[in-house]
Amino acid sequence: MKSKFTIINIVFFFLGIPVGFSQTFNDRNNTVPLSEKLKTIAAKYNQTLLGESTFVFDASMDMKEVQTLIDSIYVGQVYPTNEFSKNRYALLFKPGTYQLDVRVGYYMHIMGLGNSPEDVVIVGAVRSNASKGHVLCNFWRTAENLTIVPTIDSTNTWAVSQAAPLRRVNVKGNLKLHDGASSGGFMADCKIEGTVFSGSQQQWLTRNSVLKKWDGGVWNMMYVGVVNAPQENWPDKPVTTIKETPEVREKPYWIYSAGKYILKIPAIKKNSIGVDWDKPNRGEKSISIDDFYIAKPDADNAKSINIALKKGKHILFTPGIYSLSESLKITSPGTVMMGIGMATLVPEKGNKAIEVSDVDGVTIAGLLIDANIIPSETLMQVGKPGSKKNHSANPTYLFDVFFRVGGPHEGSASRCLVINSNNVCADHVWLWRADHGTGVGWDKNKCANGLIVNGDNVTIYGLFNEHFQEYQTIWNGENGRVYFYQSEMPYDPPTVDAWKHGETLGYASYKVGDDVKNHQAWGVGIYNVFYDAPVIVDQAIETPPAVENGFYHKVIFWLNGNKESIVKSIINGKGGSVNSSNRKATMK
Repeated sequence: MKSKFTIINIVFFFLGIPVGFSQTFNDRNNTVPLSEKLKTIAAKYNQTLLGESTFVFDASMDMKEVQTLIDSIYVGQVYPTNEFSKNRYALLFKPGTYQLDVRVGYYMHIMGLGNSPEDVVIVGAVRSNASKGHVLCNFWRTAENLTIVPTIDSTNTWAVSQAAPLRRVNVKGNLKLHDGASSGGFMADCKIEGTVFSGSQQQWLTRNSVLKKWDGGVWNMMYVGVVNAPQENWPDKPVTTIKETPEVREKPYWIYSAGKYILKIPAIKKNSIGVDWDKPNRGEKSISIDDFYIAKPDADNAKSINIALKKGKHILFTPGIYSLSESLKITSPGTVMMGIGMATLVPEKGNKAIEVSDVDGVTIAGLLIDANIIPSETLMQVGKPGSKKNHSANPTYLFDVFFRVGGPHEGSASRCLVINSNNVCADHVWLWRADHGTGVGWDKNKCANGLIVNGDNVTIYGLFNEHFQEYQTIWNGENGRVYFYQSEMPYDPPTVDAWKHGETLGYASYKVGDDVKNHQAWGVGIYNVFYDAPVIVDQAIETPPAVENGFYHKVIFWLNGNKESIVKSIINGKGGSVNSSNRKATMK
């Protein structure tokens, strides 16, 4: 890739970036040699306790050096060359004020280390922008627990699609969510002191946040527990607004205090509105980093991590890719397993990546799980089949857990995530059978289902689930609740017959089990692109008749593809159809 950079082989070795970059860098007008300079800078800011690809900054450091380091990392993490890069980075900021332009690319995790987002202030930007004119592939990045004071038009740009959450962020200005075509995103526990401009964003979920104003909306914009959320007027406006979040716990966050890293675990809150980080006495629990086993990709494997779990340790995955020859088994109540820097787990031998027993209060956060060429039946399982325990007093929580089948390499599975336990809450998940990348094709990256829920009283805020070869979602448990659903059917069924079952044409995206009596979903968006065949689908949502009225604000959209393809109804043969000439249909 060429722009301000010319091609080389040496310097970025010291940052873990692939070879192929220039020995010269346009350092804010001055071209300077990079080899020794970046080697020195990287060593200065690397935090070996948290892995070779974690960099920790404080406000007393040389901001020119810090900017050089951040710029150099970003250049190796941009679309399209590095969409499936093997590099992972965490950039951590101790409390203080920084003058920086933090550009965020693939597998970059930007994180403040204060008790409040206001303890870490970035004056400049923490931004994700378009590359090649759109942000449809701006995935796998995150920013959390900091304040941004934008200096360009008082506007910070966070133009992303899936798997790119903003959490616990305070923007002292405007927030722009688009920079060309854009498709989907998630924001929680944020305060935006100016206007949010959603522009081309086709769908977006905002939860427990405070806005001054929201401008725009395309197909499916949802607000749960949001101060100053737009008023809904479905379908004239693509807005679903729920005043209070019924029950949630915010994602745990790291702080740096008295020379030590401490994980803060927020308390469960019920019927909540807005942020709570500006309130005292929040009832948070603290876990010292001393209680964690710190996993590193060059030193650890499934055996070493499982030994630590058996000893009662929590697990912190530092940035990198972990090959697992057996499942990581979480058996102790209250275990925390989380990653920084988009840490990635890859099962080697057809095993699961993570297997959780039917126990109370497990937290899994910030992990990316990839299928491998030896197919796994399931990539992650929460609770054994037939789990019956009631965990309502201490639920298990999943935060920002993402799955891929194909894309970085060829891989297959039967399903990505199976939830068997009761009272599980997932707060932002993306399950993706790749539609582009390596090992992509109907007979290559095989996977029937993204999500199967068998447990009762399971809640998901932000379910993104796309391109699987049968039902995207199968929900067999009672009293399930989904707040925001974004799903594309598979692009690549080769024939009509290849994508039918029995007398039913096609597979619905969202399937509620035939025996389920109570299920609810709000803000349900389902889209289709059938490139290879004139596919016909009977319905986008399939449920028992008694459950139909539990789905609120539904939209289906014919995006592109074979001109003879058609989705005949929204739910159970009811609601409008979509095709090349009638591309959108909605239902209350």
